Amino acid sequence: MTIELDGPLLLVGAGKMGGAMLAGWLARGLDRAKVVVVDPAPPPEVKALLDARGIRHEIGVPSLPAPPSVMLMAVKPQVMDAVLAPLVGLAAPSTLLLSIAAGRTIASYEKHLKPGTPVIRTMPNTPAAIGRGITVCVANSHVSVRDRALCEALMSAVGEVDWVGDEALIDAVTAVSGSGPAYVFLLVEAMAAAGIEAGLDPELSMRLARATVSGSGELLHQSDLPAGTLRQNVTSPGGTTAAALSVLMGQDGLEALMTRAIEAATRRGRELAG
Repeated sequence: MTIELDGPLLLVGAGKMGGAMLAGWLARGLDRAKVVVVDPAPPPEVKALLDARGIRHEIGVPSLPAPPSVMLMAVKPQVMDAVLAPLVGLAAPSTLLLSIAAGRTIASYEKHLKPGTPVIRTMPNTPAAIGRGITVCVANSHVSVRDRALCEALMSAVGEVDWVGDEALIDAVTAVSGSGPAYVFLLVEAMAAAGIEAGLDPELSMRLARATVSGSGELLHQSDLPAGTLRQNVTSPGGTTAAALSVLMGQDGLEALMTRAIEAATRRGRELAG
């Protein structure tokens, strides 16, 4: 999907996620001259990208030739108000504000912005760093069809994009996909620890767990079959996999545990959003 902008794109925050998105945009052919990065101290790998591609980098409020087409806020939620306040004067009512900050509501941005400013709140996840993320978006009432298409073009540079109509659902999205990579990494740790307990060498056990989870994820990515069908394809009646699944799928098994975990994360997201 081509990224076309009338005015500058202001990327506020060039950490791991902001840097991943910038790399994705450049790979999609975005004109580097349209990008202005605001970050007092980007990590070394992002600074190297900025220098190598000649991307304009500012540590404070930049001087722009025209109001930005997009302001993408990629800073920590707890410093968002302090960072955004001096930048809002750059925005026109038509400037699209995109946020990737967890727990920051659309209303928390609207209070800083000119009335009628389009705002899209998004929740990407860390596989965006390798172009395999998924982002869910929710828009305020001022977002146009063109704004939505621009958001999709920008966010699809790092993975899949989907939408919800109710902002309250973003907390559940965060619990499933935003926090979800941590659950998968924990699964690898747990499998490796169980393998060690069963007598495997620690290095071998971790290598088996990592390769199994990453390989299974790639199989799931490339297959059109439902996850349940892929699970059944591995499971012979009365075999070793069936024995393990009888534990994992029991009354207090993985589904019940994951349901409680998602509920806890969703609840915390609501608390952070106020």
